Amino acid sequence: MASWNSAFLLWFKNFRNIFQDLSSKRVENSASASHCLSSLDLPLIDQGNKEHKMREVHLGSHTVRSHGAALARTHMHDWLILLLLVVIEVILYIIHPFYRFVGKDMMEDLRYPFKSNTVPVWAVPMYAVLLPMLIFLIVYIRRKDVYDLHHAVLGLLFSILVTAVITDSIKNAVGRPRPDFFWRCFPDGKDAYDKWGNVICHGNKSVIKEGHKSFPSGHTSWSFAGMGFLSLYLSGKIKVFDRRGHVAKLCVIFLPLLVASLVGISRVDDYWHHWQDVFAGGLIGLVVSTFCYLQFFPPPYDANGWGTYAYFRVLEESIANTTNTANAGNQQNAIAGEIQIANQQEEQSDNGFMGMHLARDSNSTMGDVESGKS
Repeated sequence: MASWNSAFLLWFKNFRNIFQDLSSKRVENSASASHCLSSLDLPLIDQGNKEHKMREVHLGSHTVRSHGAALARTHMHDWLILLLLVVIEVILYIIHPFYRFVGKDMMEDLRYPFKSNTVPVWAVPMYAVLLPMLIFLIVYIRRKDVYDLHHAVLGLLFSILVTAVITDSIKNAVGRPRPDFFWRCFPDGKDAYDKWGNVICHGNKSVIKEGHKSFPSGHTSWSFAGMGFLSLYLSGKIKVFDRRGHVAKLCVIFLPLLVASLVGISRVDDYWHHWQDVFAGGLIGLVVSTFCYLQFFPPPYDANGWGTYAYFRVLEESIANTTNTANAGNQQNAIAGEIQIANQQEEQSDNGFMGMHLARDSNSTMGDVESGKS
């Protein structure tokens, strides 16, 4: 019996030693993993909302100088399609619209005064294209992210041109007379009709041609395509839907939509369009701009809505490559040469603006930008 007790005690001591060895190794592995994560400075789970949020990372070497040409080559086919859309738009502008039958009884609703545009045609590209591009450039100067600049410009141009092609295609196919069609057709006020009761216009041909392009409104669709894209872009950058209740941020994203709405209202006030034309034009512009924006950016309500899909894809590849290099024993050197962590949570940072955060070491970051290092 004593021998059995001695054997049991010996077995128990061996089992306890093995368990202690395994526990110590697990603690060492956990400490090593924690040290690795802290050295990488990767985003961890936010204890406040229990969600994984990828913090903004400043990739200082991703500038126009270092990555612009390669990025343009990657999207070469997109730019070629963009040029094709320009050619199609020019053709649609040149060809004649459908000259719909307009009888004498229909003219009663088309006798509104023939006025000039409150918002001239040349002003539309200024606020719908150049203004958003200026804002994109300001964001690039602060963040030095060529992916954001390239995709914002490309998405905006696609939004404008796709909207223009759709709008002018419908204009030419429908051929709806404008509210001021009577004075376009009969500038002297003397109307004339053929044996079927259709109008016989004797006004300026180019003015009559424009008189058959009422539906939908081009000014309105272009405005909502450009301003709608800008509104989505800003809502992602200032993190409107961060669930913190900063309602004032809505004023920023509603301002571009207000401008587009006022442009649409001016088209009715100038008697160039019926209200249905403006409504349809605004709907086309908003839908197209939303599709084009979501092609390059996450939804504004997404936790990572401040950046592009390409930005996070490159970031993931960079982290994966860094991890592989770290396994070879060069972790710190690889990370120091690859990325800089520049963004903390918005409530913990006092140098953030519109979702764009400056690098901790601005001198080293600017050095990378100037040298174009990868």
